[in-house]
Amino acid sequence: MAVDRVEKRLRRVTAALDEAGIKYAVIGGNAVAAWVSRVDPGATRSTKDVDLLVDQSDIDRIESVLGEAGFTREDVLGVTLFKEPDEPSVRASIHLVWAQQKVRPQYNLPAPSVEESVRDPQGFNVIDLPALVRMKLTSFRRIDQVHIEDLLKLNMIDAAVRAGLPTELERRLVEVEGSIDDSI
Repeated sequence: MAVDRVEKRLRRVTAALDEAGIKYAVIGGNAVAAWVSRVDPGATRSTKDVDLLVDQSDIDRIESVLGEAGFTREDVLGVTLFKEPDEPSVRASIHLVWAQQKVRPQYNLPAPSVEESVRDPQGFNVIDLPALVRMKLTSFRRIDQVHIEDLLKLNMIDAAVRAGLPTELERRLVEVEGSIDDSI
């Protein structure tokens, strides 16, 4: 039931942004799931939130559009998010990431541009695979490493994706490759 709620939230928010003509890209766990499902739908993982890459200059329009869709804005520890009244958890909300800005000051790379996205067959804009891999390797939390493992196990990170990685991110990718347990 929780997975269904996240899916419905994702559909509602992306439909509202599409209708308003606001550029965005689905990122995070939902983006990984969208890419993984193209190869092996059974290998997707669930997530509790919806992460969106947007241009910060669009925030007033986004707030208006999402407000009309029933979401309320909240800024928590430097993160702009939108919650539904019946789902007040920060973890179950819509998190915005500003395009072309560092998500955290210590990150070496800024987030990609919303232009680095494609229309997913499921009907929303999703960050393209090379940009998703860069984001996951930049963040490099345990969940990001697991997402990279999922993409590696499905042979989705090819030479073209690797070619666009800065040296530090290539090192991180090799580190994740070395940690994959092939016995499963």
